[in-house]
Amino acid sequence: MSPELTAALSLCRNLPSPPAIAVRLIELAQDPETDIASVADIIALDIGLSARMLRIANSPLYASRRRIENLGQALTMLGLNATLQLALGFSLARALPEDERHAQLHDTVWRRSILSALAARFLGQSCGVRRVEELMLAGLLQDIGILSLLQIRPDSYPELLASATSNDELLARERSSLQCSHADVGANLCEQWGLPRYLVDAISHSEPPAEAVDLFERCIVLSGHLANIWLAEDADNARNEALRLVHENLGMDSTRFEQVLQQMSQMLPEISTLFNVPVPSPARVTYLLDHASELIALRNLRELQNASAWERRAEHYEQKARRLAEQAHLDALTGVLNRRQLEVVLEQEFSHANHPDRPLSVAFIDLDDFKKINDQHGHLVGDQVLQAFANRLQSHLRGSDTVARFGGEEFVVLFPSTNQQTAVDVIRRVLGAIVNSPMVTVADAPLHITFSAGVATHGSYERFADMRDLLKAADDVLYRSKSMGRNRVIARAPEPQPTAC
Repeated sequence: MSPELTAALSLCRNLPSPPAIAVRLIELAQDPETDIASVADIIALDIGLSARMLRIANSPLYASRRRIENLGQALTMLGLNATLQLALGFSLARALPEDERHAQLHDTVWRRSILSALAARFLGQSCGVRRVEELMLAGLLQDIGILSLLQIRPDSYPELLASATSNDELLARERSSLQCSHADVGANLCEQWGLPRYLVDAISHSEPPAEAVDLFERCIVLSGHLANIWLAEDADNARNEALRLVHENLGMDSTRFEQVLQQMSQMLPEISTLFNVPVPSPARVTYLLDHASELIALRNLRELQNASAWERRAEHYEQKARRLAEQAHLDALTGVLNRRQLEVVLEQEFSHANHPDRPLSVAFIDLDDFKKINDQHGHLVGDQVLQAFANRLQSHLRGSDTVARFGGEEFVVLFPSTNQQTAVDVIRRVLGAIVNSPMVTVADAPLHITFSAGVATHGSYERFADMRDLLKAADDVLYRSKSMGRNRVIARAPEPQPTAC
């Protein structure tokens, strides 16, 4: 890249540095000591970014049987690496402002970027590359050099870009006019921003004469060719060219290739909405995908017909194992979190409550005289009561609260960023609703229950050493509630007394 262009890139006032949130995420991405709590604190500062992370956690890209209700649950489900890469992608997507004079070109580049991000992810996934979030981020940013050139060469580059009929022609014109390509500019910009080395290298090697050095970078190079299927005027030709290149570079057959296209098509509306860039599917592309879907279905049917009984049974058990693995964090009877997952979530929430202004309240709940229900009506009725109670309890709580079954008839509720009095008031309202409504009907007679609860808060009044001490404190208060006659909610810290008239 010429010194003049390098200087223009570094000095251009229309080309900002990454926003503060992105800068902090870049630092965290390169710190081996980073944990999910640190990342959550940064993301929570940006309402728009938090909303996007919550939405993508609930998207088909990370399909979960349980609805994700708050940012903490979303980041826990996504994991540290996915959270960092996705959040960085969302943040950097807003780093380059749109020039109203070239809005159409700007939108075209972002449409290609979104398609490339999906293509890179699903190509890598099909080839066994585990770093799918990094692939998605690299695919999204591989054309960031084009957006940069629209900013630093507003008088000449837009016409150069608009008049190029193919990517090869664009590269030739860039090298003739600028003595470098948009890939060189994008890599230089990402290096200035301090982005991870894998991103700089992937962008730098995404266009010829540079060559991809590994499977990860080959997926990035090929992602643009898959994006062309949606963008080119001749979708058939673009598809055939992409299939040829994918087969040559990844050894992928037509069936796997069509599956990648189907995955892209299914996720495209969701990702387009997240980035606020609509990417429609032309009629010819829709036809090609529908036709491919029919062929895949026929092949699958033929394979099923030819498969032996043992193969079908193995597939059945494999699917069952996957379902069990997905449900491992839930209590099998009630559907709320189990004790093991409770400890994971509680530890995360405890680390978030690192300041007295961000309290964490815990309610420990025990159903009163539950053994009598089992003795008088049987364990099946007891199970129905536990299920009904768990459902009723969840229905009275906020989306940010977490319910878990601790064991037997004991439940725990976590109240993030909630003081003791609010948590006590909520549990007392739940108790009032439970007392006044039967849990189940046995022999045409309503069966009512009560419960006892203890509430402890890690906040301004009392600070605990760790989450286990906090949980034990709530448990101790629960037993005090039991000893005082049951059917009540007791707080660990003194409650404010009503003002005398």
